[in-house]
Amino acid sequence: MRMAGAIAGALLITGCGGSGKGGTTDVAKKPDTKPTAAPSVPMETTVKKATWTDRDQARQLKVAPIRLIRGKDADLKRVRLDDNVDGMVPFYLTVSYTNTGKATLERPDPEDNFTITLADGTPGRPIELMNMNPLATESAVPKECDKGGPATLPPGSTGEACQIVMLPKHRTPAIVSYTDEASGALTWKIGDGKGYAGTNGLMAAGQSADAMWQDDNRDVPMTVTLTGMRKGDIGDLSRFQLSAEQKKMTPYYVTLRYRNRGTHTLLPTMQDGVAVSSAGGQRIQPMTFMDFSTPGNGVGDCRSAVAHTRLKPKSSLTMCSVHMMPAGDQPVAVTFKGEGAGAHQFGWRVP
Repeated sequence: MRMAGAIAGALLITGCGGSGKGGTTDVAKKPDTKPTAAPSVPMETTVKKATWTDRDQARQLKVAPIRLIRGKDADLKRVRLDDNVDGMVPFYLTVSYTNTGKATLERPDPEDNFTITLADGTPGRPIELMNMNPLATESAVPKECDKGGPATLPPGSTGEACQIVMLPKHRTPAIVSYTDEASGALTWKIGDGKGYAGTNGLMAAGQSADAMWQDDNRDVPMTVTLTGMRKGDIGDLSRFQLSAEQKKMTPYYVTLRYRNRGTHTLLPTMQDGVAVSSAGGQRIQPMTFMDFSTPGNGVGDCRSAVAHTRLKPKSSLTMCSVHMMPAGDQPVAVTFKGEGAGAHQFGWRVP
């Protein structure tokens, strides 16, 4: 089971053959001439209980990241990379997983549920080395990343495997995450958990940024300010019909103020551009509810729409949106992406 939201780029090594994960080739292997590996990046390595969902059955595990190494462009110079990882560098994340259930696991791959995220919640792009050619691996790629994990894992046994995650060159990772549909998200800090640089380009709550929004095919300039964010309780939404999965989540209420700097009146639909980025690398859009007109349970002031309202030029409007966070995950940033010419995405650190 591959982690939801992760992007797996297929890698093909020039002149290679073989059978993919755990496969072999017919080419004789050269003596190991790899250079000394780079020092490990400091991170939390606490072992945590988790599940690994295989064919819709949740298997019980204990998992942990055990080593993280930042690679170099040259590590994959013989590899044909997908275009979506251009300008990125590899990070080699080695993880361990122990089978705490009663049945032997066949071809387990819980390493695929791990990824690395930046301080603003941007997830890395996990990739796999497929059809490995041993003659093309004389690089700094760790040995454990040249092969897959164990083919089977009996009860009580522990396996190790490597996940290669591509991240932008000039950004520093902040969090390792493990996500499974049956147990939500687990997270571990890398360094101080702030990406070392701290803000990674994020603003503090209360700061404003210029944006653009469209109404009736007209671009309208705005100023957008995050005024608050608070954690709710699933009981707040008891009068709304929720799915079984949503009932396991936690609502977060995000409030932004919009000021119309243009000359045209705006229909207030700006929540469409709001999202909460999570430690698990997810981008969580606002929930849409049919009616918030009746106050109560703490959400009466957090509306998905403001009926019979328009945002007039030189006027401001404060709006609130509800974002449902999966179990175990946590918000790290609020982002806004505008519409129209010159529109871009910006964000704030979670207050």
